[in-house]
Amino acid sequence: MKATVTVLGSGTSHGVPMIGCTCAVCQSADPRDRRLRPSIHINVEGGPSILVDTSTDLRQQVLTNRIARVDAILFTHSHADHIMGLDDVRRFNVMQGGAIPAYADERTAADLQRSFSYIFKPSGEKGGGIPEIALTSIAGPFSIGGVRIQPVPLCHGVRPILGYRLGTFAYLTDCNRLPDEAWPLLHGLDVLVLDALRHTPHPTHFTVAEALDVVARVKPRHTYFTHMCHKLPHAETNAALPAGVELAYDGLVLTIDAGDAVAEGEWT
Repeated sequence: MKATVTVLGSGTSHGVPMIGCTCAVCQSADPRDRRLRPSIHINVEGGPSILVDTSTDLRQQVLTNRIARVDAILFTHSHADHIMGLDDVRRFNVMQGGAIPAYADERTAADLQRSFSYIFKPSGEKGGGIPEIALTSIAGPFSIGGVRIQPVPLCHGVRPILGYRLGTFAYLTDCNRLPDEAWPLLHGLDVLVLDALRHTPHPTHFTVAEALDVVARVKPRHTYFTHMCHKLPHAETNAALPAGVELAYDGLVLTIDAGDAVAEGEWT
């Protein structure tokens, strides 16, 4: 199955430009230096429309990219920049006439239920719209609308979180280490989207050099770095990267192979 992946946001939790910052990147006229909070959208031909994370900027992202349907949501983890747009999903509920399935690891699911108790434990009060989310905790591979989804374990500092693989595409944001069990899940990638925050070390994110070490080991055909702060000017950074590696940017559209179709719930 073919699919398109749209990078909805390629920035950090602050976004770029950062509030009150007058650095060259935050003041840049290059639209690729404007980075919303991290998220992607996967549209499978003849299949589901899948959102990965509900970033703080979700409303702006779906309007800009003309996304009119969301059949499922995959959560990587529960930090604010990845979940705080969840309330905007209620518009998709109205348009689609039903609840939207969402998938997360056990900790993230628990955090979502606590942070959005009005969604998952409604009080019965009237007024306003409430998103309808059918939340499932995952611990292994599953399928959505015939698309195989392989969770990939990642380390975001000391916290275990998830990346996701579909066919020959993988999305690994917010990480500074891949545990041993992750590497075998990344063989044979055509496209990898990978965390690369900045050049200087950070306790929970890959530097550009560390991300390049991952690329050298995984050997995808093409890699796009994401979750970048204002220390990485787009054009200048790209010019220094090796062939086959470049920075993602908001609005980037990639064509991927999402794998062979399977029966719902099947994994072989």
